[in-house]
Amino acid sequence: MSTPSLLILAGDGIGPEVMTEVRKIIDWFGAKRDLAFDVSEDLVGGAAYDVHGVPLADETMAKAQEVDAVLLGAVGGPKYDDLDFSVKPERGLLRLRKEMDLFSNLRPAQCFDALADFSSLKKDVVAGLDIMIVRELTSGIYFGEPRGISVNANGEREGVNTQRYTESEIARVARSAFELAKRRGNKVCSMEKANVMESGILWREVVQKVHDEEYPDVELSHMYADAGGMQLCRWPKQFDVIVTDNLFGDLLSDVAAMLTGSLGMLPSASLGAPMENGRPKALYEPVHGSAPDIAGQGKANPIACILSFAMALRYSFDQGAEADRLEKAVEKVLADGLRTADLMGPEGGSPVSTSAMGDAIVAALDASL
Repeated sequence: MSTPSLLILAGDGIGPEVMTEVRKIIDWFGAKRDLAFDVSEDLVGGAAYDVHGVPLADETMAKAQEVDAVLLGAVGGPKYDDLDFSVKPERGLLRLRKEMDLFSNLRPAQCFDALADFSSLKKDVVAGLDIMIVRELTSGIYFGEPRGISVNANGEREGVNTQRYTESEIARVARSAFELAKRRGNKVCSMEKANVMESGILWREVVQKVHDEEYPDVELSHMYADAGGMQLCRWPKQFDVIVTDNLFGDLLSDVAAMLTGSLGMLPSASLGAPMENGRPKALYEPVHGSAPDIAGQGKANPIACILSFAMALRYSFDQGAEADRLEKAVEKVLADGLRTADLMGPEGGSPVSTSAMGDAIVAALDASL
């Protein structure tokens, strides 16, 4: 087979710093595991706007459609706050998601044992946590029409956003969740608000239908999304895979994120339909954002971006064993007490820079051979 292709879009803020450490990992797999990638780089977000006047050039969008996977750092920053909404850095990311039709967003929340004390919740609640939230990403209230701000008949301004879903949009993300559950704990909890929203009623009906007709061996439960948020804080280990819509997925995945103690630890994957070679359209990115307040200072935690590459190994390149190797290397470094600034807490640890954390993970990979 041809060498798998990877487009790197480092973006803004700490994006380039954390992506430098990912390049070390990619180079290691090429040199030590005979797992080479055809890597290209381009611009997105504010970095693209500075050069092209738009947050994503058409040529870059075309590249993203052609490669096997896209790895993105972060977009945005205060420099771009006053730009028109249509050219804000975040629009580049949204265009990638929309035009690649990346309908299934995978947000893992995993608490490494070495960081269990760092969570704001009790250690026994989060220790060993390993859940996955599957968020529908290309429909729902963020994309529904009509939308906008207008003046109503009473002369008062009103804002309108429309929550809408079709059966096929719900069914495809449900299948994504069920397929994922089969590789994990074989359990799915679907979350919506069927008690007050028609779209929630349809969501529950379609998820149940897909389960009954195609995945009867996977355990399925339903929960109202607000109750789900409460249960994530009460006893998150009751869940394996959670599937939910765009709005609730946005909220619930951020709740789950803080169970682990730091946004700097959390990767994500956004997957679409299979391409001709069988690989899904795919975009991998850390959850943490551009963190402009620490950009350029060597304080950023590269682990979320490194773990995003581990997700690429698993879901795009069918290299589950090598993804495990990389995740265990991260776990080893944390167990040894190395900490970037975001992970420094009362329990102590050895403070390290962004680059030193990357180097330590490479060293742990060497030790795994």
